[in-house]
Amino acid sequence: MIQPIIDAHIHFDNYNEETRHTLINELDLYQVKSLISVSNDKKSAHANLQLSRSDQRIQPAIGFHPEQKLPDDQEVEQIIQLIHENMDHIVAIGEVGLPYYLRRKEPSLALGPYIKLLERFIKLAIKFNKPIILHAIYEDAPIVCDLLEKHSVTHAHFHWFKGSQATIERMIENKYYISVTPDCLYEEEIQSIIKKFPLEQMMVETDGPWPFERMFKNQVTHPKMIHESINKISEVKGLTRGEVYDQLLHNTKNFYDL
Repeated sequence: MIQPIIDAHIHFDNYNEETRHTLINELDLYQVKSLISVSNDKKSAHANLQLSRSDQRIQPAIGFHPEQKLPDDQEVEQIIQLIHENMDHIVAIGEVGLPYYLRRKEPSLALGPYIKLLERFIKLAIKFNKPIILHAIYEDAPIVCDLLEKHSVTHAHFHWFKGSQATIERMIENKYYISVTPDCLYEEEIQSIIKKFPLEQMMVETDGPWPFERMFKNQVTHPKMIHESINKISEVKGLTRGEVYDQLLHNTKNFYDL
């Protein structure tokens, strides 16, 4: 039997209107209590704010996704203004971070300006006492850890995290959280991270509409997939499904003050 869940990281505004309507109508069926809907840019932030006002289960976060060309100064200021204006409505600053995949495509891309922008978002998270949702994997994760430590930030959520053993140990020590996607069913790398990371510092997500492979191939990414993720986490951790459900729900509600 399934139990209540929260999708800790989804780009709900990126689904088309018909699919959003379907997902919203099926949340209760699959016991999805909330969606933490992160923003990619200014337009995305406006969309998530509007969607959240139509359904209180959609919990918006405002940020700028790093896997794209940096915004101009005007857009940065507009995004920051949106955060100021909606600080009582948003649940977090995010998605923000560093452009790992973009740099693989464009090795000459300067990282410094992305670090500078991320540091501005970290300072906003501190100012408004909000969690920060991070896109920071592999060699980018230690850079982000440096910034978080510099500003004494612990309320940090590394979504779909992948990284070295040393970084994992550092993140555990700093009490940072990670979230696990449905690829945990078939990716040994993710299963290894699940085994190492404390359940008490873990959440579950879809990162929808990002598509998945194997048993999920050609399926629209849906929060219901999280139930399969929980089955795998239970198996890897050697815990009952009930224990995993309860802890993950507690973690996410507590982290995002839901």
